[in-house]
Amino acid sequence: MKILVVGSGGREHALAWKLTQSERIQMVYVAPGNGGTAMDARLKNVDITDPAWLAQFALKEGIALTVVGPEVPLAAGIVNIFREHGLKIFGPTKEAAQLESSKDFAKAFMKRHRIPTASYQTFSRLADAHKYIDQKGAPIVIKADGLAAGKGVVVAMTLEEAHAAADMMLSDNKLGDAGARVVIEEFLEGEEASFIVMVDGKNILPLATSQDHKRLKDNDEGPNTGGMGAYSPAPIITPSLHARVMREIINPTVLGMSKDGIPFTGFLYAGLMIDAKGNPKTLEFNCRMGDPETQPIMARLKTDLVDVMEHAVDGTLDQVHLEWDRRTALGVVMAAAGYPDAPHKGDVITGIPQESADCITFHAGTALNGDKLTTSGGRVLCVVGLGDSVKLAQKAAYTAVDQIHFEGAQFRRDIGWRALKRPG
Repeated sequence: MKILVVGSGGREHALAWKLTQSERIQMVYVAPGNGGTAMDARLKNVDITDPAWLAQFALKEGIALTVVGPEVPLAAGIVNIFREHGLKIFGPTKEAAQLESSKDFAKAFMKRHRIPTASYQTFSRLADAHKYIDQKGAPIVIKADGLAAGKGVVVAMTLEEAHAAADMMLSDNKLGDAGARVVIEEFLEGEEASFIVMVDGKNILPLATSQDHKRLKDNDEGPNTGGMGAYSPAPIITPSLHARVMREIINPTVLGMSKDGIPFTGFLYAGLMIDAKGNPKTLEFNCRMGDPETQPIMARLKTDLVDVMEHAVDGTLDQVHLEWDRRTALGVVMAAAGYPDAPHKGDVITGIPQESADCITFHAGTALNGDKLTTSGGRVLCVVGLGDSVKLAQKAAYTAVDQIHFEGAQFRRDIGWRALKRPG
């Protein structure tokens, strides 16, 4: 079988890496891929990003199945285009991807289907937004309606920050079309967790639980990022909470999408906030696997991913039972100098250790220039360690991180801290 993975980040490298472990694989293509996928003999980069051209490539190469990693091609309708050509692809249609591509769509959907989330209002006029902020007070959350590569959410702890965020999105046009409308919602307190499932239109297959770390610096300080590290499993998701999230959030979402005439297929990611009493609310939906959560999740998956993907596109996910490595997997993101505002590109990367049973390095913002591996984006690598406890997984990851060098590398030293401080 030939399989195509669409995307260039760490999530896509992890998916492609897992797919190559199947005995049924002839080749896994990654479009456009990165330096890490270029260096792996089992993978082949394809320098195409346009969805229509990718469909032509899939037809020409006899691609059996395509897996879409990032949100941008999904929002552009890549699934619709592939299906029109009779090609098998796992991901949501353009219409269903609005759960991620429009915050206003997602909030209205949740309200309509009584899915627990923060109260909100949507604004396109700046004066109305300012008035609402003054009326509600701080802390308050300002979100760009459209896709903003993880930079469209401001958690404002003061009124000044809230007004500045509204100005930045609606008036200064810093986020372009993504910020033409803003969703302003109540600030939720608690602990965040990532809840990711696979959906084939009706059947739901939950993946291993995970938790990521959004802030740039230790102790959850510094600006929000796309994610500086993650680990799986997440101890905060107890069996009873897992059942409740399925019952109150995931099942009603999949049913609601079908009722609305836009059945959901693909990875569905609910970003949760769990309050001090253990009540979950939905912060956001993503229509893809999380990055960096995918990396530790894939490191723990023991089931053949090709088989799982086939069931997913055939509508038979109810026949799948997933097996997981009992160990904890913990991924540390190494980011470029200047990330998240102005990441430095072109710095040479050295010292990446060989893959072993307890450590794998996934590439994201890397490029292969001749025989030199260099930085090419904000989040450069995700180093995943595995161990019988969070502490041991952490040790395996940081032992590798300390061997890797590139100029101005930024990474946190405390990935997994929430799990370590939990009782028991």
